[in-house]
Amino acid sequence: MRLLTPKLNTIFIFLCCLQSISQAKLKKFDKQYGPFDETYYDIFQVVPPAVISNEALQITSDYANNFMSLLNNAGRILLKQSFKLWDDSKQRVASFNSSFLINIYRIPNKTAAEGLTFLISPDLELPTNSHGQHLGLTNANTDGRSANKVIAVELDTFKQEFDPDDNHIGIDIHSITSVKVESLTKHGIVLAPMGARFYNIWVQYDGIRKVLDVYIAEQAEKKGSTPPRPKNPILTHDVDLRDVVNQESYFGFSASTGNFYQLNCVLSWNLTVEYFQEKNEYLTIGLGIGVPLFVLFLILLPLLGYYYHKKKADRSESIILGALKSLPGMPRDFKFKVLKKATNNFDEKNKLGEGGFGVVYKGYLVGENLEIAVKWFSRESMKGQDDFLAELTIINRLRHKHLVKLLGWSHKHGKLLLVYEYMPNGSLDKHLFSGPDIKPLSWQVRYKIVSGVASALHYLHDEFEQKVVHRDLKANNIMLDSNFNARLGDFGLARALDNEKTSYAEAEGVLGTMGYIAPECFLTGKATQHSDVYAFGAVLLELVCGKRPGTKVKGFQLFVDWVWYLHRDDRILEAVDTRLGDDYVAEEVKRLLLLALACSHPIASERPKTQTIVQIISGSVPEPKVPPFKPAFVWPSTMVPIDIDSSFVDTISITTPQISSGKIVDFQSM
Repeated sequence: MRLLTPKLNTIFIFLCCLQSISQAKLKKFDKQYGPFDETYYDIFQVVPPAVISNEALQITSDYANNFMSLLNNAGRILLKQSFKLWDDSKQRVASFNSSFLINIYRIPNKTAAEGLTFLISPDLELPTNSHGQHLGLTNANTDGRSANKVIAVELDTFKQEFDPDDNHIGIDIHSITSVKVESLTKHGIVLAPMGARFYNIWVQYDGIRKVLDVYIAEQAEKKGSTPPRPKNPILTHDVDLRDVVNQESYFGFSASTGNFYQLNCVLSWNLTVEYFQEKNEYLTIGLGIGVPLFVLFLILLPLLGYYYHKKKADRSESIILGALKSLPGMPRDFKFKVLKKATNNFDEKNKLGEGGFGVVYKGYLVGENLEIAVKWFSRESMKGQDDFLAELTIINRLRHKHLVKLLGWSHKHGKLLLVYEYMPNGSLDKHLFSGPDIKPLSWQVRYKIVSGVASALHYLHDEFEQKVVHRDLKANNIMLDSNFNARLGDFGLARALDNEKTSYAEAEGVLGTMGYIAPECFLTGKATQHSDVYAFGAVLLELVCGKRPGTKVKGFQLFVDWVWYLHRDDRILEAVDTRLGDDYVAEEVKRLLLLALACSHPIASERPKTQTIVQIISGSVPEPKVPPFKPAFVWPSTMVPIDIDSSFVDTISITTPQISSGKIVDFQSM
């Protein structure tokens, strides 16, 4: 008997799989989700204002390009796949196990509200007017109706008249009035404390015993190890899902805010579900028709796939090449295979860093005896092309000794890469915050770095042919060459302003990194030279004090507020990095700290220009006059004030981790 050809063998395996499917009834779904990125929009139904950003599911609005978007809203994020939770004979109910890591972030000195839920829903819709106490589950007209077909585990942070307190967990069926509720305060758990806390929640349902168990345990760090599930559940409830939800239902999360608000973040989610699949009575007939078509499909698939990808690649190549050829002094075009060899096939050991736009690898060009840094853009799509061209278009025209030098580019089969001069001493961030194993930078080196960054920023703002706003100035984007000279890099967010324009607005919202974003940006959604100067002030404090902008010191929520307090008491030298000991020049320290406070002024127009900054650092003009008390924030004249305490902006500029999957502003990682 002849052996099966590869195609016939494939068909045989396919038929065996179909036969197995036709006989199976109870199936198992088992998935782990997170960290989250934009690819999850294909998997989840995201009902605005919910978004996926900064490696998390943000169930309610997570950025403040419009303050009102944070109040009185509700959102849902649900898995698009539905599950049949019992068979038609109703003899057996599915079991499931859902575990997820949450961070309910409370804005400092504000009241938290309202809550976050894990739910089973009959559909992918968000009920209208389900904000406030309704937690995205019901509304005033539908609450309590069995037609809701919803069951949820609520994590509630605001006390209603029917709640035990403002810190409890409950099981809700068709209504926001819980059938089972437990205060968490007596268990030492605070859902929305001052500062970030991370909690693991386990929701387990036994379809045989018809019992729902809920567990909760704190996780020490956002990316730390998951703690063991507690021995005893915090809530237990006997419930038959057949009496509560639809046979076909969806799993996911909902949340809401009211007149107060919080940030409702899900950082990871593991879901295991037993579910029932219909037995297809027409499968046999379908196979008779489908198999010949499938054979034809197998024959044509390689040809169709090759044609499609070739056309797509050719179109992409044409767009990129057309844009590049229009650039003055077109940069060097590296062959992809050359960069692949230089980085040892993009070996993980050669990875220098990773950010929202891609991964950077160290490479070595043997023939040229040259070390390079290769940035591979992660979003190989039209949006990725936009990021690639935006950075390449700007950095290709810039010429300054304190900017990272572009060497060339590569684009092949959708792979987008930029090649930069390698900086052997890495980023400034690494030297300031990598712990005791790294020798602290001397004061002379720090002052030289400050001077270099100021010079680069002045070039971007006032000396280049167009005004350029960097929009992501931070220690992690300041590179150090072999002599510890500063080189400003990462122009992925940078934009050149058209003539007569003074700002740049991004359709995606406020971009950048928390702690370096000026307060007015949250109101206007625009980046300006003033906002770059604000970020420079944050970098100054980092260099002089060795602390991140979001560091809390002696009760002060923001590090800059503590420095301002020391300035008021004429004790500003106490802010200097303790690792320096006495190895610093007091006059220079005071000069830079006062300059940092001037750059951090809440009112954008009061911040110094880059030319003045360069002169102050060089000592050619006196240090700035800084008021003893931090001035109050004043609403920009182009904005209509809303009824929120103006100190809000001053309480939320807190740093995110050094590396994030995206640069849309997000508060969950605070």
